[in-house]
Amino acid sequence: MRSSPRRLPALLVGTALVASVLGIGTIASATDTGTPLVTTGTAAADHTGHTAAVSTQASGDDTDGDGYIPAVPQVTGVVPSTATPPPAYHHEFQAGCSVTHTAPDDPIVYPGQFGKSHDHTFMGNTTTDAASTTGSLYGGDTSCKVPVDASAYWMPSLYKGDQKILPVGPQVIYYKAGVTDYRSVRPFPKGLRFVVGNPMQSAQEFRSHKGFVEGWECGESFFNTDIPASCPSRPDVQLNLRMQAPSCWDGKYLDTPNHQTHMAYPVVKPGTNDNMCPASHPVALPMIEFKMAWPVNGDMSQVRLASGRGYSFHYDFFNAWEERTLKALVDHCIVGGLQCDTRGFDLYRPERGAALTTDHRLP
Repeated sequence: MRSSPRRLPALLVGTALVASVLGIGTIASATDTGTPLVTTGTAAADHTGHTAAVSTQASGDDTDGDGYIPAVPQVTGVVPSTATPPPAYHHEFQAGCSVTHTAPDDPIVYPGQFGKSHDHTFMGNTTTDAASTTGSLYGGDTSCKVPVDASAYWMPSLYKGDQKILPVGPQVIYYKAGVTDYRSVRPFPKGLRFVVGNPMQSAQEFRSHKGFVEGWECGESFFNTDIPASCPSRPDVQLNLRMQAPSCWDGKYLDTPNHQTHMAYPVVKPGTNDNMCPASHPVALPMIEFKMAWPVNGDMSQVRLASGRGYSFHYDFFNAWEERTLKALVDHCIVGGLQCDTRGFDLYRPERGAALTTDHRLP
């Protein structure tokens, strides 16, 4: 049996888990993992209707119920890269994944507890529910363009009044280099999962979050921390949001009790403008960026998230890629310094070819 100095009873882990992810109490994250998870009474009051139920079960992947899921094997001996790579403006590929279903489930925060979460909109794996594990997701059916990307992607559902508004068609989920030395990025380990952001964060915490890109936007309105009160009533206008995930991994755990501290955002290399992974999280992984679009405009006064105000936006990722395919895309597009589509093809560098065939499979 694995020895862990941080072993905690499952119920205590569940309470701490919700306290940290949902912002109850005074548990804070490490300074390099993004917005601190401490919330004030005022912030909590801004999230009327959000139920902070206590998690009482461990994931099916967490064999001893202590909240830590160790990577097998763990990645050791890695030092954050401080190298300056050849210039490459882009180093990314896209995962185009459509909405599959909605449900008040969250297999990361409330594993095995159906209906305990606020409502989520799921993309990617078609079977994602409260009981999902690495084994149940891996190799499953998916709405992503790459048929072996069985990963689960989800976020709080968006409503206009009582009407649920769902994104239409494949949504853009970028896989990018979050560090300057894009050559050091390696694929996600199988079963890695994490939560980006905090449903109980205040407007200021959302705005200052390291994953904040442009906030809520519609028409010519950008950098909004909350959903705009109105948007142009035109067919071409949708409500948009971009948010980036941490991309540095500790190499040890696929999940931790608060679903965040095994991951960290890059830090600035002293004396430069370069980004590198911190020593505590030395393994550079792809940086996921959600770029979501909801077909809603006009009067937005009744538009809200299932988790509350617009600044409660957060999202979850559970990796279930087929390993060889993910590695091919990471190596060709991110490490290769290209701007790739879902096939791993760079329109501006056609001579470099594609990582996948026209049916999005390995050659």
